[in-house]
Amino acid sequence: MESTAISTVSCPKCQADQPDGATECVKCGIIFAKYRPLALLQRHRSRWVALAKEWLADSDTSTDSLTFAVRVAVFLLLLWWGRIFIFTPLETNYTGESFLHLINLPFHEAGHLLFIPLGRFMTILGGSLGQILMPLVCLATFLIKTRDLFGASVALWWTAESFMDIAPYINDARAMDLMLLGGVTGKETDGHDWNNILTMLGWLEYDHRLAHLVYNLGILLMLASFVWGGLLLLKHYRRLSP
Repeated sequence: MESTAISTVSCPKCQADQPDGATECVKCGIIFAKYRPLALLQRHRSRWVALAKEWLADSDTSTDSLTFAVRVAVFLLLLWWGRIFIFTPLETNYTGESFLHLINLPFHEAGHLLFIPLGRFMTILGGSLGQILMPLVCLATFLIKTRDLFGASVALWWTAESFMDIAPYINDARAMDLMLLGGVTGKETDGHDWNNILTMLGWLEYDHRLAHLVYNLGILLMLASFVWGGLLLLKHYRRLSP
């Protein structure tokens, strides 16, 4: 009597041999039709995680002790300064009175000019966009062109601070009590940027909510910059020669 060989395949999860044509594993019981798309998704996810890890952490290979010392000093300064930003209520306008506000201001004003071709609304909004786009451009340059990952984490900190710098301006949309660049308040002129923006959108009553949303986004980005910078410093420290 002639014997017939049974063709087998392996389970993609437990690797147990399966009879030909099986739809579920005889050992672990998974349904092959459901598991395979999930396994494919997990492989894609693992690939993206590995790519993100390479771009955001592993490609920093500096072993220089002086560079490490400078990075630690910058990180501690930003940590100390950022702590004040995070724990100071936006209503105090601490960000608007800080030294960095003077750094952000030229990019804010340049943003108005940059967006003129896009109409009145974008011209007004362009000021706030300009002061956020500048640190984002720096972040992209450090991350993509120069591959200075720690510099990119610092640029992320600056981006976070720029969001927090805008928040008191939004919060003042109805009250218009903040002193503007010309030495007058919004009440003494035709309003200010965010009074005009929210009025045009019909959102003026939501000024405080939007301001807190923007401020909290800045806090989250700043915390992310601390985690990123701290991770890079830890990896750098481990690479230092004994």
